[in-house]
Amino acid sequence: MQVTELGRGGPRVSRAGLGLMGMSGVYGPADEAESLATIRAALDAGITLLDTGDFYGMGHNELLLRDALRGADRSSVFIQVKFGGQRDPRGAFVGYDTRPAAVKNSLAYTLTRLGTDYVDLYQPARLDPLVPIEETAGAIAEMIEAGYVRYLGLSEMGPDTIRRAHAVHPVTALQIEYSLMSRGIEAQILPTVRELGIGVTAYGIMSRGLLSTDSARAIGEHDPRARYPRFQGDNLRRNLDLLAALERIANARGVTTAQLAIAWVAARGDDIIPLIGTKRRSRLADALAALELSLTGAELAEIEAAIPPGAVAGERYDAGGMAALDSEKA
Repeated sequence: MQVTELGRGGPRVSRAGLGLMGMSGVYGPADEAESLATIRAALDAGITLLDTGDFYGMGHNELLLRDALRGADRSSVFIQVKFGGQRDPRGAFVGYDTRPAAVKNSLAYTLTRLGTDYVDLYQPARLDPLVPIEETAGAIAEMIEAGYVRYLGLSEMGPDTIRRAHAVHPVTALQIEYSLMSRGIEAQILPTVRELGIGVTAYGIMSRGLLSTDSARAIGEHDPRARYPRFQGDNLRRNLDLLAALERIANARGVTTAQLAIAWVAARGDDIIPLIGTKRRSRLADALAALELSLTGAELAEIEAAIPPGAVAGERYDAGGMAALDSEKA
């Protein structure tokens, strides 16, 4: 596994990270034993960056990670945690809370669930419309000074918000959706973070399975992903046509569409770290193989012609989810 800097002059981490969200029931049930085995397989493969959130399964994800890391050298892994998402007992999102007191309270619970004295990177999951980003960043900066956090991160924030947070304390990384089907960051956000020396941890690199032939064609009405606009009706039919064009390129190369999609993200720059979101060892192995692919300029052009920017049908989230994305207001 290759390593790279997370942000200019930042910590050295693996060239890809493991996203744990799906291990806590977000896209349907997960087998806990297999999830633990997948985390450990990732560690064995050299992945050091592990991405979790305190609202993934209402604390379940952090407890799972704690169990997976028992006996491991804490300094050998880089744990980044999202916070601020508020959920009710049914799991529905009911808002965000990133007030300074909430930052410190959430962090205290996270440290207890993870069984660690610090988290490597702490980041608000969304911009809280009631709290200036300066206050949230300032509270995290206090926790950095106290030794409970190592680095400040942001998630799904736009250029102005990124600059304001960075003025309070250097931002190390921005977590945001980025894939062949979600390229909105390229216009303003990516140039901003590159100017400021901020790294990117890219989630949704397979567009929740839309870029994986087997996964996309298995979507049924009871699939948890069916709530997303891109998986509905005419949108899904249009997006499967895009997938078919990518599939022809993948077949010619002797790889899967998912592997091609991962390799494309990895090729966008050393400052962009793909987060492999999987809960099974077999999918992890396929994704890791994609990191070995070297795409030529001609192949990259062919891939981008198959799925041009803006060609995907449907938004990333429903109306409520989109309204919560500061990154989409750029």
